[in-house]
Amino acid sequence: MDTTKTPAPNAAEVDTPVDLDKSEATQDAAAEAKADADPAAATDADAVLADADADADLDDDFAEDRAEAEQPSHVGSAAFAIVSAGLSVVALSGSWVAGIVSERASIAARLELSQAADANAQIAAQFVDPWHTTAMVNGVFSALALIIATFVLALPAFSTPERTLPTWVRSVSWAGIGLGALGVLLFVLMYFDLLLAIPKAAA
Repeated sequence: MDTTKTPAPNAAEVDTPVDLDKSEATQDAAAEAKADADPAAATDADAVLADADADADLDDDFAEDRAEAEQPSHVGSAAFAIVSAGLSVVALSGSWVAGIVSERASIAARLELSQAADANAQIAAQFVDPWHTTAMVNGVFSALALIIATFVLALPAFSTPERTLPTWVRSVSWAGIGLGALGVLLFVLMYFDLLLAIPKAAA
């Protein structure tokens, strides 16, 4: 008696590794054939990827530009610092404005003199009044330099906390403050005749 069972004709056959390899190769060949048949689709995909890369580059450039724009500009502070230092130097060394005003004061004082004026009055008209006028002009320049330099140094305190002035701007501002304070001191000493005494004529 033969007990060997024969498989049913309708039973599902198990896929072997050889069959799986054949199916994968068939799918790859089908994909390649589809790409060869429709090259426009592949070109569109490449164009989409290129556009995405371009958009990413534009976003990076925009972010960098905005970061640079958000950084505070120190052009105004630097300009005011230089102006303050320049005014203080002019106040100490003299300017043509002070010379013109001094000559005008001297001429006006001489015109007011009478022929019978004594020597002390002539000295005051020719020298003392022009000295005081020059000291006043230089004192105004020094005061302006002092105010501007102080404003430049105090400006970061009234703006964003992270804003700081460059080192050279602070140095120039401190130089303007020092020279301006010296000019104001000389103005007080000269205007009130504390530095040089007024010459007096002998009786």
